Amino acid sequence: MSDFELEQFLPYLLNQAAEASSLEFQQVYKDRYGMLRNEWRVLFHLGMYGQLTASEISFRAGLHKTKISRAVSKLEARRFLSRDRDVEDRRVEHLKLTANGRSAYIDLCAVAQRYDAALLEGFSTEDALTLKALLRTLAQRRR
Repeated sequence: MSDFELEQFLPYLLNQAAEASSLEFQQVYKDRYGMLRNEWRVLFHLGMYGQLTASEISFRAGLHKTKISRAVSKLEARRFLSRDRDVEDRRVEHLKLTANGRSAYIDLCAVAQRYDAALLEGFSTEDALTLKALLRTLAQRRR
């Protein structure tokens, strides 16, 4: 037997926390809009930052471009986003939310804010801010 404790291994703890904290919210965007996680993430990046390219979303979201491409196709099929070719570089498409996409984004933002507050119930304001800061620091290390 080794002295290694899986339950104390940070990547394991982070994964467990991520799964436990995201499942209920995942059900909301799946039930309301038929979205999967990558589609939700693309929708939110476009909602937050406006028009973006797949490369820009890839950088911001930390998603591989093939996953973004699939998500974009599904969101476009549901009329949540539109694509416009760049006039100078035909390989680049500018993505933006349609009115339907903007409506879904606004709806899901409200749900996300309530869900975030519920997850942090029982934490002091200071602990909640510290937790988020530490998680952002860890997330930045992958870039």
